[in-house]
Amino acid sequence: MGIVAGLDSSPDFTRIVVCDADTGAVLRQGYAPHPVEGAEGTGRPSDVDPQAWLLSLGEAAGGGLLEGVQAIGVSAQQNALVPLDAQGGTVRPALVGGDRRAQVAAADLIDALGGREAWAQAVGCVPQAAQPVTKLRWLARNEPENAARVAVLMQAHDWLVWQLLGRPIRRTTDRGGASGTGYWSAATGGYRPDLVELALGHQVVLPEVVGPSDAAGTTPEGLLISAGTGETMAAAFGLGLGFGDAVVSLGASGSVMAVHPEALQDGTGMITSLADATGMHLPVVTTLNAVRTLRGTAELLGLPDLESLSDLALKSTPGSHGLVLLPYLEGERTPALPHTAGTLTGLRRESMKAEHLARAAFEGMLCGLADALDVLRGRGVEVRRVFLLGAAAELPAVQASAPSLFGAQVVVPQPADYAAIGAARQAAWSLGVSRGTLDARTPPAWQGAVAQVLEPGEELAVGQAVRQQYVSVREQTHPGAFRP
Repeated sequence: MGIVAGLDSSPDFTRIVVCDADTGAVLRQGYAPHPVEGAEGTGRPSDVDPQAWLLSLGEAAGGGLLEGVQAIGVSAQQNALVPLDAQGGTVRPALVGGDRRAQVAAADLIDALGGREAWAQAVGCVPQAAQPVTKLRWLARNEPENAARVAVLMQAHDWLVWQLLGRPIRRTTDRGGASGTGYWSAATGGYRPDLVELALGHQVVLPEVVGPSDAAGTTPEGLLISAGTGETMAAAFGLGLGFGDAVVSLGASGSVMAVHPEALQDGTGMITSLADATGMHLPVVTTLNAVRTLRGTAELLGLPDLESLSDLALKSTPGSHGLVLLPYLEGERTPALPHTAGTLTGLRRESMKAEHLARAAFEGMLCGLADALDVLRGRGVEVRRVFLLGAAAELPAVQASAPSLFGAQVVVPQPADYAAIGAARQAAWSLGVSRGTLDARTPPAWQGAVAQVLEPGEELAVGQAVRQQYVSVREQTHPGAFRP
């Protein structure tokens, strides 16, 4: 069919992959950091001039990288709110990331609609500081003059697609991106303009939500631009996830998501009901503590890096000689314990060794993520295999414990630009549909990720005993806090 490109605009850089449209083989790649000068707005890290994304894109695409490309897909950081005026100019720098300034606004919105359950029923998620709907509330409360000028709302990937198409009158987004806004429901497939008005104080124009295989448009040069999507959805599409697959992402905080045929409503706020890039759903559960647990333990033990912590942990045995670490170092979201601290129990003379504490850190982190998996399992989400992402997934201590603690096959994909690959796969799908060579309901069957596969095997019983030890301590310390 030719060649296609996937563009991923992350918070810090742009990556572009050029792929064979039939097989997904990566032919060429480009990379460029976002220019620091383009990100100067108010000087706050949560404010970014969107022009920085365009400058980075142009640099990444230099040297004829896109020569011969017939279609482009765009993936971009989620939760980046780009407020535009009636003429299409930015009212202020984009509000990006987990903006702590908006925490009070999130609480205001929850109360304004009648509580967490009301939000879960309305749009499948409870407002958090990062979400666009919450940032709108912050804008209305703190910059009322700017808020009054807002006429159009876009997210990062919407805005980039619009720019690539020459800023047409029609503005588009996709189900995946829309589902993270807090004013679009994955269950109904429709916007809730009343929630925009609740947050901002007035109505605005919202992008048209196009289907997973639809094109957003064609450039004057004849280059097809697909719908685009958020980074999470693009990465899932690039990995080739299907039913029975979950992804555990190991960052400073952690997240667990899985493919599911329907949207989930959760009044506790533990589950965020996102849509994916194929027409299915991606329920997500987040923990506040993942790799930060390991880093904190390494610092406590005077170790230089996580590799050293992993080596030390493997000198211990499963169960860490009775040491259990509840890793709630920043409070916790799953379970909902925002103001608590971490807990270390099981201290006996024989367990007070550095290797046992190191092992307890790994087991505590993974058991916390297993709790998040159990939230999804408790709602009927099937989990047969778990994709483990993040640099920490390569650590031997993680790989030694994860399969038995998760109770599932663990897949550790080779590091790659999966969000960019997912965006390219979407471009190939849209191109094929436009030419009549692909079905609008069936994406191209690209080669899967190269990965290491780890089985629980004979260690399953041992791992489940370690997990039960953790659960017992959690219930004794925080009775009733966790209800999967």
